[in-house]
Amino acid sequence: MSKDAVYTGGVIAVKENVLLKDKIFKLCETDAEEALRVITESGFGKGAEVDSAYGFETLISAEERDLDEFVREYAPNTAVSAYIFAPRDFHNMKALIKARNLGESAESMLAPEGAYTVRLLSECIEKADFFPLDKELASAAETVYGAGNDEENAVVLSGSETGVIFEKALFRYLAHVCKRNGFLKKLIAKKADMLNILTALRSYSPEFAAKNYVDGGKLSRKRLEKLFGDDRERAARSFADTPYYDFVKVCFSAIEKGLPFTEAERLYESIETIELSKKKYELKNSEPFLYYVFRRHAEIANVRILFVCLLSGMDESGIKNRLRAI
Repeated sequence: MSKDAVYTGGVIAVKENVLLKDKIFKLCETDAEEALRVITESGFGKGAEVDSAYGFETLISAEERDLDEFVREYAPNTAVSAYIFAPRDFHNMKALIKARNLGESAESMLAPEGAYTVRLLSECIEKADFFPLDKELASAAETVYGAGNDEENAVVLSGSETGVIFEKALFRYLAHVCKRNGFLKKLIAKKADMLNILTALRSYSPEFAAKNYVDGGKLSRKRLEKLFGDDRERAARSFADTPYYDFVKVCFSAIEKGLPFTEAERLYESIETIELSKKKYELKNSEPFLYYVFRRHAEIANVRILFVCLLSGMDESGIKNRLRAI
């Protein structure tokens, strides 16, 4: 059972004191061992011991466990906990089925556990019985599992096809479970629109893209079709009356430079923190809780990015361009 909002706010106030905040950007200018010293002295890793910067995943695992425990204890309602944990459940089920079909171990592909344990998800696959799961997760699992297990009509799904099935199901689930939370409802719609923009720009035709769009967004298929064609300036202008004008321009800039959608993907992955930071002095209901949790998520992701990049010898600007908004 979650605590009352005042008590939870007090807990968050204490925990915010050990956030790295802007310190993460300064660490891009140093080396991996110095970065390790600074973040551990700041409390990141909850006291976990590592011998060198190459052990950074141990620190990250400790942070993830601590944050998960906080969410499980203090989440103000089901919608909030579902929004945080459901993506892991859908990812882990996808990974487990993929590993089973390939005859490989799923361990390296798994995310931290969400609402369901990995053991339960594995048992559902072993028994071909997905009844214990939410209907959207169960439906996606049955579709992918059944495609390769019908001896007469076996279908081999590609990794991208499998990903689309689970992604569509995840957005349907989130739209349903979060429908009474105004902020999360708007956030899901915005994420769906941004994802569909990226899908369109990665597709060879409007028809192919339409098969891969997720539900829940506000952009119509007709609007998304404007992204196809050679006149990118005109296409970008067609989004000027939407919240996605700058996002589309970022995507087109990457295309023109022959670069991957790194910046656009960073914006997509940072959307919770970006949207909450716009109103950080006017947060209400479950929003203060969400703001803290997603800042922690962003910080954990940034520490991983920091060490991977420092250990690979990437320059300062390259690292900073990959960090999520905090």
